[in-house]
Amino acid sequence: MTRNEAWQIVCEFVASDSLRRHMLAVEACMTAYADKFGEDREVWAITALLHDFDWEIHPAAPDHPMKGERILAERGVDETIRRAILSHANYSGVPRVSLMERVLFACDELSGFLAACSYVKPGRNIFEVDVASVKRKLKDKAFARNVSRDDIVNGAQELGVPMDEHIAFCIEAMKARAAELGLAGTAQEQTVTS
Repeated sequence: MTRNEAWQIVCEFVASDSLRRHMLAVEACMTAYADKFGEDREVWAITALLHDFDWEIHPAAPDHPMKGERILAERGVDETIRRAILSHANYSGVPRVSLMERVLFACDELSGFLAACSYVKPGRNIFEVDVASVKRKLKDKAFARNVSRDDIVNGAQELGVPMDEHIAFCIEAMKARAAELGLAGTAQEQTVTS
């Protein structure tokens, strides 16, 4: 499967622009980590794009991602990718063993949280987000309350990367694709803040 074929599956199953942007944000973070660790960028991109492809048809545990995994198997998606997708759900019973599995888990909730942090900045862009402001928002339980703080913390720990470093790395990865993620603000704001 190619990245473009994975994106076609996303477009087939996902109508929500915000959910599509979430999967693209996870892809931005994961492919940056793939480059950092010398891993297969294409495989990591496909995994990121497909990890929540079934959310609109199976929006709750235990259906997501278990029922979605069966659809991916029918579509010929590699077992390694399907296993990583299963492992990103703590309740799946599939432990995170590979580096790709740990990176997917570490980037999933954090990328959503970083997008939320971007939306509340004056310019509504990722270029205004920094580690200190993210850490302050993580302490505010009312902010982005559906994002699991435990998953963010545990993801960085499982990855073996200090929290500050992980947050900074993902911010930079998302900045590189800000326009595609809907986090670019205006050109004037980018010049001032970047």
